[in-house]
Amino acid sequence: MLELAPKQKRAVGEPCCEPLARPSVEWADAQRMAQVIKALGDPIRLQLVDVLRTHAGEVCVCELTPLFDVGQPTVSHHLKVLREAGIVDCERRGLWAYYYVRPEAWKELERWLSS
Repeated sequence: MLELAPKQKRAVGEPCCEPLARPSVEWADAQRMAQVIKALGDPIRLQLVDVLRTHAGEVCVCELTPLFDVGQPTVSHHLKVLREAGIVDCERRGLWAYYYVRPEAWKELERWLSS
């Protein structure tokens, strides 16, 4: 038969027991990955990354816009969010911007998802 111990008062802030598990991801890494995951949480952004990831080289924004049922400003906004999250980068050539997935960002995401 299981015997229950009587309740005892704990000091404020004192844990009731030792944690069974601890996060394997450091706080700074968790913040970074949360930003990446949040950026990928939009279907258009996910598809943009998919197109850029599977394309060999850089893709002009003018080639990306016709792929979606939104205007060029909206596509540019989504690309900006992906850039701010560090997933993609771009190179400007005259009036046009050419986008590509940052290989190190993709490897970091793959590493985190497979661990």
